Amino acid sequence: MFGLGVQELLLILIILVFVFGTSRIADLGKGMGEGIRNFKKAVKDDSNPSGPGSTEEKK
Repeated sequence: MFGLGVQELLLILIILVFVFGTSRIADLGKGMGEGIRNFKKAVKDDSNPSGPGSTEEKK
């Protein structure tokens, strides 16, 4: 993993907390989580089309 060990990753995390602050990092994580959730939902909806042109009928 790019030659980074646990100590280097911990140092990077501490620097990020000092630069951005904990609330901003939490907001970023929340936004990324929502984005991933929306992406998964969109992929799931596209794989099972049930619109007017679909050959499957809803039960």
